[in-house]
Amino acid sequence: MQVEHINPFLRSLTNTFATMFGCEVRRGQLGVTTSGRRHFPISGVIGLSGRAVGTVVINLSEEVALKAASALLMTEMTEVDDEVLDAVGELANIVAGAAKAELEEFDLSVSLPNVVTGADHEIRFPTAAKPISVPYDTDFGPMRLEVGLEAVSAPASV
Repeated sequence: MQVEHINPFLRSLTNTFATMFGCEVRRGQLGVTTSGRRHFPISGVIGLSGRAVGTVVINLSEEVALKAASALLMTEMTEVDDEVLDAVGELANIVAGAAKAELEEFDLSVSLPNVVTGADHEIRFPTAAKPISVPYDTDFGPMRLEVGLEAVSAPASV
């Protein structure tokens, strides 16, 4: 994955948290994802296809998931339930959708969001994609964005 292709996702995540939640996000050092295991127990996952294939993972601590869901649902959420998990999926969809608009050269389609939960859960990226991982410290708590996107010779579908 070329580093410049992650920039739309970084901007989208920062803008989404600022405008929808009034939440400041502080980005850590970019790195390469080397393990299938996630750092936090809740992940919103979006598949990308077109002239590139890939996966976007927004990996959240429970604190971030609850506070983001509370803001989206306009009611205080105190435990992770189906509504919170739906909100995490919607958050992943918003971030991936906004980034997609900046990556027109790939003519991307975005899959429906999936949400995966559990300590040390695993998420696999397409084989050719070398995912970039970005830790964040937010006003809500810690989270991580992971994006693996690789150009393909023929368009793929989700």
